[in-house]
Amino acid sequence: MAAAFLALGDSYTIGEGVARSDAWPAQLAARLRASGFDPGEPEIIATTGWTTGELAEAIATRDPASGRQLVTLLIGVNNQYRGLPLDDYRREFADLLESAIGFAGNRVRRVLVVSIPDWGVTRFAAQKGVDADQVAAAIDAFNAAACALTLARGARWHNVTAISRGIARDLLAADGLHPSTAQYTLWAASLLPEVVKALAPD
Repeated sequence: MAAAFLALGDSYTIGEGVARSDAWPAQLAARLRASGFDPGEPEIIATTGWTTGELAEAIATRDPASGRQLVTLLIGVNNQYRGLPLDDYRREFADLLESAIGFAGNRVRRVLVVSIPDWGVTRFAAQKGVDADQVAAAIDAFNAAACALTLARGARWHNVTAISRGIARDLLAADGLHPSTAQYTLWAASLLPEVVKALAPD
């Protein structure tokens, strides 16, 4: 039987640099259980470095089952990091969103898109001499595109970018790039109310 919770994404979804149990999907599932919902352990289709196109290829290969109670999607940072065109991201993200809706049994309000965090504020970016303002502007553009598509389709949008730029900007894994367990805890806490609403009876 397929897991009730399907999480689609990249390194931020698998929790690169932390234990799988400390990544935000696992922390969110634990909070949901404490709130009276039981999504089980999330099924995760994500790998560090994936772009929208690579996630789409993996989904086609894995062919996950539909009928999920909750589907999350967080993708795009690697499109931005590699300098891939925003128009391509917009088109490929739209296709991934439709896939996510299908996995949720076409219950569009059970699909939650999570914004791309800002890696430009990290120690990794500083060590690389990255222009943090340029990264922020690019991340904002990618997020704006994803948000517009998400809301137009009637799915849910949740912003963790502000967390990554604010109180959590120094809460990083050992690589100085990816969020630490503590930052993912903040993400999960902020996501919980939106997910509880998503899981309410239709």
